[in-house]
Amino acid sequence: MIDDTTAHLPTGDALLTDAVFQGARTVGRFVDDSVPDALLRAVHDTVRWGPTAANSGPLRLLVVRSREARERLAVHMDEHNRERVLGAPVTLAVAADTDFHQHLPTLAPHAPTMGERLAGVPDVRAAMARDNAWLQTGYLVVGLRAVGLCVGPMTGMDAAGVDAEFFAGTGWHALAVLNVGWPDGEGTDRPRAPRLAWDEVAREV
Repeated sequence: MIDDTTAHLPTGDALLTDAVFQGARTVGRFVDDSVPDALLRAVHDTVRWGPTAANSGPLRLLVVRSREARERLAVHMDEHNRERVLGAPVTLAVAADTDFHQHLPTLAPHAPTMGERLAGVPDVRAAMARDNAWLQTGYLVVGLRAVGLCVGPMTGMDAAGVDAEFFAGTGWHALAVLNVGWPDGEGTDRPRAPRLAWDEVAREV
């Protein structure tokens, strides 16, 4: 038993930890400053290394930037989310690619027959795609926060409508929408909500 509970804590940048978790907030209001494509690419280049099952990497992103594209997306959002999409400098429509198995010869050379085996089990692929794309979405939110951006994740939408509007003819299926940018003030009028503590979420056996 280690008496000093801080003995093995990392000594990295506490400011970064605060930026991505403790001090970060979900925001709904952004200033009208463009988010460069290069910054989004840099975040993806980092978070794509996060682990997924069989290195499947099924996360796909639609970058919605123009007014016309945001209006096309907004009509599929729940009413209270439409203005948030229209007011964001850039929105990422997050999707899971159920055809991810086509990339496994490149992504999983250690399992050369996996792609062929998954080709015949679409239900298994759909579950894998959804589970792992959600995992990657978590990485993405943290990565965006780490470079100073704020994120407003939303799932209140007609996902089938988004699929028909933007992803017809592909294996992509909408999961969520992330509004991304720099906050207008605090970006929210809500006080920070509490979180459950370790003893409330963890059990030991």
